[in-house]
Amino acid sequence: MWKLFNAVLLAACCSNLYIHARQMSPSHLKARQQAVMDARRSASSRVTDRKTNSTGPQNITFTNPKASEFYVDGASIPEVTFDVGPSWAGLLPISSSPNETRKLPNIQHLSATLGLTAVPAGLLEENGPFSWSPGTAAPVVNEYSWTNLSSVLWIEQPTGVGFSQGEPNIKGEDDLAAQLVGFLQQFLEIFSELKGKNFYITGESYAGMYVPYIANYIYENPGTVDLNLKGIWIGDPTTSWNVVHTQIPALHFVKKYKNVFAFNSTYMDHLEKKSARCHYTDYFEKHVSYPPKGLLPLPGRSTESDPDCDIWDDIFEAALIINPAFNVYRIFDVLPVLWDVLGFPGSFPNIQSSPLYFDRMDVKEAIHAPVDVNWTECANINVFPQGDNSLPSSLSVLPNVIEKSERSVIVHGLADFVLIAEGTRIAIQNMTWNGKQGFQNPIQSESFLLDGVGSFGNMHSERGLAYVEVSLSGHMVPEYQPQAAFQLMQYLMGFRDSP
Repeated sequence: MWKLFNAVLLAACCSNLYIHARQMSPSHLKARQQAVMDARRSASSRVTDRKTNSTGPQNITFTNPKASEFYVDGASIPEVTFDVGPSWAGLLPISSSPNETRKLPNIQHLSATLGLTAVPAGLLEENGPFSWSPGTAAPVVNEYSWTNLSSVLWIEQPTGVGFSQGEPNIKGEDDLAAQLVGFLQQFLEIFSELKGKNFYITGESYAGMYVPYIANYIYENPGTVDLNLKGIWIGDPTTSWNVVHTQIPALHFVKKYKNVFAFNSTYMDHLEKKSARCHYTDYFEKHVSYPPKGLLPLPGRSTESDPDCDIWDDIFEAALIINPAFNVYRIFDVLPVLWDVLGFPGSFPNIQSSPLYFDRMDVKEAIHAPVDVNWTECANINVFPQGDNSLPSSLSVLPNVIEKSERSVIVHGLADFVLIAEGTRIAIQNMTWNGKQGFQNPIQSESFLLDGVGSFGNMHSERGLAYVEVSLSGHMVPEYQPQAAFQLMQYLMGFRDSP
């Protein structure tokens, strides 16, 4: 009994000594964290206030009686315990035809200028006025909401996804752009006070195709939309061939994050041999230079991957064996998989509660969505029934969009494996805009400076294009590093002189 008591006393004393040695109580740690966050917030807000000379964008009211049919009371959104301000939401057709059955859902939080982005994941988990990110018990105020900078119009498109109505029939990106422009025309007939406003188009992932083609359509068809398109912002985008975005940079990505993947030496040897045989290993050293020496070749014959050269899938499957929670969108995730109100917190759907937020009847009614639609974040339908016949945007329309825009931003999270940042570097160096191919000067390390933090990634800007790589961010930069995304939107909109 005496020995047991001494053992317990010794453990307690050691614990006490450990606490005193660190001199950090939970309240002390919390206070230090809060001080850092306050400094970051103050540094970010000073830039916007200095440029706009105001406390934030002002709300707009609409005179068309039809606008009231779309009104959403910001104090009555299910599960949100605070007032997010007035919004408008509902379905609108993609043309003025009386027989038009295809409709796109939209949610708008409006003020002086207008930005176009995606709904509903972007609204709920990235850049909307409130945030409900994976692992969060309830919605919270999003201090880095893009609505602090501008009106935002979130559109769920193309036809076939989410709450949209009608059968998909598009053959390529030009068809998609024409339908989106048709929607905007109907939108501006009801919300006519927004006509003539400055306009920015943003998106991420495959929106690296959508956004440039939509912007190009507007630029090449002046007068079709009564908005003043000023620039674009695409995050972790598809802009080139799959082999460029995923296969060529895959092994180098694994080596960079070797402690995350934790592959043994035998498997690393397998990857090394495969990468070399498929001409991935030395691709950067041979072909990527500043300035470029000419057009960059494919490593093989395929724009996807040659036979037995799909190294990306090899890595993904092996990563899942070691870490069943491996998340291609942010590689740092481990078990347990976080609960997500939208049911898609990582590499795979993971529905831990049902119905999903946007599939709840009260939510559908609040945002005027069709109640008979079963909503999911990723549609089990091919929105291009015969495939997308369009060339990658960096090899087609993106150069023209950069040239016609005041500013264009490409941002990429460095912890994204589904589309790898080095692949975007290759795409940029193979693209010609404003009379020259690629960046003429190298991208300097640690050159992206985040307000209140310091170096937080890499950045380079030339001839109207700013490219930014964000540290500690996965595929969705506004979700994983919202302050960085907010700062880059400040730059796009002219609230700051550099990213």
